[in-house]
Amino acid sequence: MRAYGFVAVLLLAIFGAIGGYQYWRISAFANMDFSPPPVTIAAAEAINESRPQLLTAVGTVKAVRGVDLTSETSGEVTAINFRSGDAVELGQELLVLNDEVEQASRRNQIASLDLAKVLYERDSKLIKQHSIPESQYDRSKADLERARAALAETEARIRNKRIAAPFAGTVGIRQVDVGDYVSPGTHIATLQDLSELEIDFNLPARYSPRLKPGLTIQLSVGAFPERLFDATLLALDAKVDSDTMNLMARARINDSEGLLPGMFANLSIDLGENQSTVTVPETAVTYSIQGNTIWIIENSEGALKVTPRVVEIGAVQDSRIAILSKLGAGERVVTAGQNKLYRGAPVVVDEAVEL
Repeated sequence: MRAYGFVAVLLLAIFGAIGGYQYWRISAFANMDFSPPPVTIAAAEAINESRPQLLTAVGTVKAVRGVDLTSETSGEVTAINFRSGDAVELGQELLVLNDEVEQASRRNQIASLDLAKVLYERDSKLIKQHSIPESQYDRSKADLERARAALAETEARIRNKRIAAPFAGTVGIRQVDVGDYVSPGTHIATLQDLSELEIDFNLPARYSPRLKPGLTIQLSVGAFPERLFDATLLALDAKVDSDTMNLMARARINDSEGLLPGMFANLSIDLGENQSTVTVPETAVTYSIQGNTIWIIENSEGALKVTPRVVEIGAVQDSRIAILSKLGAGERVVTAGQNKLYRGAPVVVDEAVEL
């Protein structure tokens, strides 16, 4: 019995020690802090700035004088007097179609006209002498006019067989070759006067009272990402598009060197007015399909935490972006480290990089 009692006491001591150890471990585990460590970020303060009021738009560059050269008649191409990319002068003959039939008709009609003139001149003398009836003189006069009209018609057909430059400019890629048969409307090449370019674009009609010819415009194109082109608002359309409620506008590009008709451009129109705008560093904005988001730094019970806020953004100027809604001057925003943040995340501001 004494041995059984000793064993029981020993087992009780062993299990008690194990239980005590497990209790200690559980208590220590429960008292541990499992909250994530603060995220180190850079921060900046939203400020008020006085900025020119700008409108943005997208437009298409076009030449003041630009056409697609086409044929008004059908025929075989017998001569091409230009090369792709050539600079051509006003009235320069560019292409000739086969006009053998028209030339033969012209020679025949010249002969008919000469005969009609002779007969008319003879009858003009005879009618004064009362040697012929008045009806014969009228027929001679009518025959002369018909001969002149027939010759003029044939000469017009011959002119249609020759395509000349309607203005000086640069001709594009040639689309036909000698021997090709062309029909009315066949595209031959494009002709563009690159010395004077315009741009057409649309703006919301609500801005029409503030738009007037002469406003300054800057535009950029993908081909010249670091260059800005100056333009001047030239005219506004006389009506608003009832489907889109947009108003079409046209501007003259003042320095168009390097631009080509058909290029898309981003425009910034200066309305000539300043407005107070809340701005933050451009890096403070995170772009996503949910919207343009900024992270607001808030003091919660003595600790800094962040909250995301979807905002409406405006133009970028000097690396600062305008925030058009839901942000006030003086609020602090995250400018670096957003990829580690979540709603309510604790943060620590690295003062060394604060902007």
